[in-house]
Formats: sequence, C-alpha cells, structure tokens
Amino acid sequence: MGRMDGLEPRFREEATLKTLTEEVVTSSEIEGEYLSEEQVRSSIARRLGMDIGGLIPADRDVEGVVEMMLDATQRYHEPLTEDRLFGWHAALFPSGRSGMHKITTGAWRQPGAGPMQVVSGPMGRERVHFQAPEAEAVPHEMALFLDWFNTEERLDPVLKAAIAHLWFVTIHPFDDGNGRIARAITDMQLARSDGSTQRFYSMSGQIRKERNRYYDILESTQKGSLDISEWLLWFLECLNTALQNTNETLQTVLAKARFWERRAATAMNERQKRMVNKLLDGFDGKLTSTKWGKIAKCSHDTALRDIKDLLDKGVLVKEPGGSKNTSYALNLEPKKA
Repeated sequence: MGRMDGLEPRFREEATLKTLTEEVVTSSEIEGEYLSEEQVRSSIARRLGMDIGGLIPADRDVEGVVEMMLDATQRYHEPLTEDRLFGWHAALFPSGRSGMHKITTGAWRQPGAGPMQVVSGPMGRERVHFQAPEAEAVPHEMALFLDWFNTEERLDPVLKAAIAHLWFVTIHPFDDGNGRIARAITDMQLARSDGSTQRFYSMSGQIRKERNRYYDILESTQKGSLDISEWLLWFLECLNTALQNTNETLQTVLAKARFWERRAATAMNERQKRMVNKLLDGFDGKLTSTKWGKIAKCSHDTALRDIKDLLDKGVLVKEPGGSKNTSYALNLEPKKA
C-alpha cells in the first residue's frame, strides 16, 4: 500500500480493479462456479465509477456476487447485520435457485430440510465431511456471531478475520453460498484491518490455489476440539503467500506507471493510448497492423499511420521477421542506473 501511495489515482484504481476481479472470480471457482472475468471486471468498474473503456453487460449472477463483494469491502466500517447478510444471500441467488434446486433465499435455512451436510463421493458411498448445527439453532448462533463480530476489539484484526471465517462457515446458516459469504466476511474484516477500501491482495485467489488443503483443514478443525491453532496458522500462512503474490500485480501496475511517466511529453491520440495500454497489460500474440485495425476499430490505412507515428516517436519497435507480416512491440526502455 505504501508503494502504491505515490502513484496517480488511476493506477491505484487499476490495481484495486485487478484484485477485486480476482477475488470475485476465484471465490466462485472454489465452489465450482466459473464466472466471466470480463463481465466481473466490467461490473466492478461500472459500480466504482472507473473509466476503463470497453465495458460489457454482466449476467445477474455476476452482478450479485460483485454487489456482495463491493458492499463488504467498500462499506467495511459499517456493522454486519442479519439484514445485510440476507441481502448478500439474495444477491447471490437472484432466481431463488441453486442450480436446479429451489432454496430459501434472504433467510436462514429452515427446519424440515434435513441435516445440513458437506458431502463428497458417489451416491451410496458418500463421505460426510461436516454436519452443521440444526436449523433451529441457527438464529441464536448467528446472533452470538454477529454480536462478537461487531463488538470484539481486543483481538488482533487479522486473527479476527480467521476466526470469523471459521465460525461463520461452521454455523453454515444458509441453504447455499456459505463459503462465498464467509470469504466476503473475511475480506470485510481484512479491509477493517487495513483501514482501506483499496484492495491489493486476494485471499480467495490464494485459497483457490490451496483448495484441497483449505477443505482438509476446515474438516479437521470442525471435527476436532475447540483448539483452532492449526486453522489460524494455515490462515496466516495463506494470507502471507497472498501478500507475496500481490507483487506480480503491483509490478505490472508500477511498470505501466513508469512507462507513462517517461512518455508524459509524447503526443498520442486516444487509439494509440488504448493500444499501448493493451500492450502494457500483456498482449496475447503478435501485434500487426491488421490486429491494430480490428481492435481499434479503424481502417488499415489509419492503423498504419498510427503505428508509423509511434515508430517515429520511439514508442514502438519492429519485431524481427519478414515485412509481409510485420509485428510490433513496445520499446521498453531499460531502467537508468
């Protein structure tokens, strides 16, 4: 966060957008749901008022999970209430169904549906990983949890995030979506710990990489005693790795910022700026004049003029190869000693 403070707001926004997009996409992937990254990115940017261009419409399920994540991280200082959790749950399941199954939305799970179990394996040989408290106990258990979450101030805030995650997912208060909501609560508490709405690391992204271990440590902790030390250690190690991995995101944004600082006096039209940013973000394949025209939505002659202008200004260089399919790359100047 200290490294980002010296950057222009647009670059800080870009880092936050990258991180929040990863957080939303990977939190759903942990549960086996795969969201369109472009839809998630567009939904977040639109809701945060970011001018990134190329926004696309998002499906209702994408809008719902984005709404929950932004409410958790951008309004982290507000109390977590029963009504707020019900709103998150309703946003996750706008159709009132989880897949083909109708579920209770915007309310705690109801008695009569049988025990809430986390199971795996083929039918008839299922393995029960965890059985949640009976539905009748949920209102009382959640009242205790919410009171603790909103009033406990003695704990280190990062340890509190770890305990909140475990506690909520152990109560398992909803018919579905408990894992995603638990991770949103974790992000909310980590934002409280950071004292910032800006997110530069993704806890869910790291949990996704360690998904098997995540489920194993949850199961062993929930079936064990009240000693949760092993869970806390795993959570802290996971968070530490997430913080180390965020360097990749920050390096990309910092490199972009440095490039534009060096090119502050170079005149470029909007098409050229947009294409240069695409190259800085990591262009897939070789950039040719034909691709330039298609992406920038301009004629081939206009694309050639844009490219020649940037070649003359030293922004682009020709890549080695034949003249028939000439490709171009950014002239990334070496750092000065």
